[in-house]
Amino acid sequence: MSDAVTLLTQVLRASIADEQWQWLDSQRHALPADSSNKTLHITLGLIPRKLGRADLNVNPQQCREAREYLAGWNLEHWSVDTAARVLVINDLANNRHNSFSATYTDLCRTADLNEQIALYRATCLLEPNEALDAALGEGLRTSIQSVFEAIAHHNPYPKNAFDAHRWNHMVLKALFIESTLHPIVGLDERANPELAAILCDYAHERWAANRPVTPELWRCVGPFATTDSLLKDLHKALNDSTPGSTEGALLALSSCPHPDALPKPLRELHRTNLTAIDRGELTWAAVYETFS
Repeated sequence: MSDAVTLLTQVLRASIADEQWQWLDSQRHALPADSSNKTLHITLGLIPRKLGRADLNVNPQQCREAREYLAGWNLEHWSVDTAARVLVINDLANNRHNSFSATYTDLCRTADLNEQIALYRATCLLEPNEALDAALGEGLRTSIQSVFEAIAHHNPYPKNAFDAHRWNHMVLKALFIESTLHPIVGLDERANPELAAILCDYAHERWAANRPVTPELWRCVGPFATTDSLLKDLHKALNDSTPGSTEGALLALSSCPHPDALPKPLRELHRTNLTAIDRGELTWAAVYETFS
């Protein structure tokens, strides 16, 4: 984590003026001596006014380093105020081991929208524990996309810490609030048979209501489509008119262990796309681009 914190510090330092950095630095140094949390609340509240809300000045090399330090971490959509708040939260975790969880939970209860985003994004730098899991579980109840995505997108914490139930709930909730699955770190590694069944039930509900089914959904179904019913759903998705559905279903079927996943007639019908899959030209990233 130290490399990630160092990188975030460097990026933020280069994104603000010297006097702004000096103010933040002085506030961070004052935090350990204030057990009342008054300085903490003042600092978190004043950061947007003192530092602004501009995007971080991050270059491609730093983006690559971020992904190397933390799988899936993406600083391209972080703002100055979010980065500063994340550093403050990280300081708090390092300085108050015994009381940090309670303080973090309390902050989540009283935070405004932008503070919530920073608090949840900060978890990428924090060690998992039950209190953080519980706080994030509460955060996942939101229907505010930006808050939900602070937890679910480009954040390795859920992959590393969530149990299967909470993980599956997060993936399904992403679909309910019309978020995307592609930026969820560990989407393939944490896929499981229960999630596949849940997502197919969700697809049935969408089809019954004549509503589109995102092709991303099939990514978590293909590897576990071991029954005729799940295979039938994938074959139905091949003929769905939703953009990217045919390609998504083919990608899922290509990872499917069912012996009849792709019978010869289907292989002949979709030969071009299947060849593109074999060559690595048709990927889930490409499918994502069709509807993003």
